[in-house]
Amino acid sequence: MRVGLLTREYPPDVYGGAGVHVEFLARELTSLVDLEVHCWGEGRGVGVVRHRPWSALDGAGDALRTFSVDLSVAAALEGRELVHSHTWYANLAGHIAKLQYGVPHVLTAHSLEPLRPWKAEQLGGGYALSSWAERTAVEAADAVIAVSGAMREDILACYPALDPATVHIVHNGIDTRLYRPDHGTDALVRHGIDPDRPYVLFVGRITRQKGVPHLLRAVRHIDPAAQVVLCAGAPDTPEIDREFREMFEQLSRRRSGVFWIPRMLPRPEVVQLLTRAAVFVCPSVYEPLGIVNLEAMACGTPVVASRVGGIPEVVDHGRTGLLVDPHDDPEVFEAGLARALDAVLGDPTAARRMGEAGRERAAGEFGWDTVARRTAALYEEIRKQA
Repeated sequence: MRVGLLTREYPPDVYGGAGVHVEFLARELTSLVDLEVHCWGEGRGVGVVRHRPWSALDGAGDALRTFSVDLSVAAALEGRELVHSHTWYANLAGHIAKLQYGVPHVLTAHSLEPLRPWKAEQLGGGYALSSWAERTAVEAADAVIAVSGAMREDILACYPALDPATVHIVHNGIDTRLYRPDHGTDALVRHGIDPDRPYVLFVGRITRQKGVPHLLRAVRHIDPAAQVVLCAGAPDTPEIDREFREMFEQLSRRRSGVFWIPRMLPRPEVVQLLTRAAVFVCPSVYEPLGIVNLEAMACGTPVVASRVGGIPEVVDHGRTGLLVDPHDDPEVFEAGLARALDAVLGDPTAARRMGEAGRERAAGEFGWDTVARRTAALYEEIRKQA
């Protein structure tokens, strides 16, 4: 089967969970289908076609530039027998290809625009366009893949016109050959982190969704012996960037051992930082699944995370980490985060046991080979129905 896989992010330009998903899914799918990846960027390689926004739109908003890429992608999909899009950046290309060539469109929902209202701050009027593109594509898709059970419920709640039978659950995955414990210290030393002091680690984008402000306030109150390491970049807006910098400076004045790594690190460095962390923290206010939690678990590290979206389908409370209930009052949520972090920091034996259980769970239940086989089986099912 000739499949077109459509995405904004693809190596070397991966900055979020959707990009990680597509990277590893594509790697496994190549042995199961005739795969061609269409993504943003310059040039063309074997099995990969890169597209860039039209130069006439260089000064336009992100949504309009995205639509120009979608048209370029759709024009290049002739001859594909099925298209599979990821995120609103590529959904419209999949929808147009469905109409233009009469081929099935499978759509993986990694997040939902109606549940990310803060994106209006980032996109302005473009948020109305991104929401329209997502709704149009989702409601017309031949199949919608939800990356968690909670995500499936959100999809059906946001888009009640959708036939529930078209929404399928295929969890995100993790490569436990790449993400496995590395107890070295060279990456820590390179970034000034004391290998002999425990540290709390966050890895993610600087965005409302990831709950970074909540974390910066929560760690004010944790054990002062613990370091805090923030691998945080790609701020959504200049305003969010300024807010983060101010809060980071305030935190740095209150306690020692606070580190901010603003750039994307090579994967081996991230793996070492994950492995050596006393606890990984994911304070997201919205998270369809959260691949980064799987990455931490695969490295044998306990996780403290918010009990939202698909996170409870990954983090087994009390076994592989601790879950913190969200709350309308930010101070209550932040106090819960601090208590959970201190609980893990204060009991290294329990933390080690959680880390070992997390590694076992990641390896046994979330392999990318399983994700790819289930995805290819869905392709066959949809083609037979078309």
